[in-house]
Amino acid sequence: MDKVTKSDAEWRAELTPMQYEVLRKHGTERAFTGELWDNHADGTYVCAGCGQPLFASDAKFESGTGWPSFTRPVAPQAVSEHDDRKFFMRRTEVRCARCDGHLGHVFEDGPPPTGLRYCMNGIALQFEPHESEPSAS
Repeated sequence: MDKVTKSDAEWRAELTPMQYEVLRKHGTERAFTGELWDNHADGTYVCAGCGQPLFASDAKFESGTGWPSFTRPVAPQAVSEHDDRKFFMRRTEVRCARCDGHLGHVFEDGPPPTGLRYCMNGIALQFEPHESEPSAS
C-alpha cells in the first residue's frame, strides 16, 4: 500500500472543515449527526481523506452510540491502532493506515464474531454503494 502524505495546507484545501478537524486534528463529530450512522445500504466505507477501503457494510451493526460501528475492518492492514491517553482515559485510537487520518476508536464491547466495536466518525468515512446486479431477462 502506498502511503499518502500531504502538507497541512493540502489537507485543508481538500477536506471540509469538519473532515479536517476529525481526520487531521483527531476531533469527534457529535453523536447522531453524521450521515452514515444510520446507513443500512450494501457497500464499502472508505476513508474520506484518501479513499482507502476500510469497512464493509456486512460488518456494520447498530451500537446505539450514534456513530457508525463495525465488528472488523475489511482487512487488518487497512487500519492502524494507537494508544490514546487523552482526557484521562486509555483508549485505542483507529487511523487509516494509508493516510494516517483519525477515524475513531475500537472498544472490546462489540458483538460476535469479534467482540470488537470499531466506533468511527461518519465524517471521516465516505460510503460507496455496491452496484446492483443486472437483472436476468
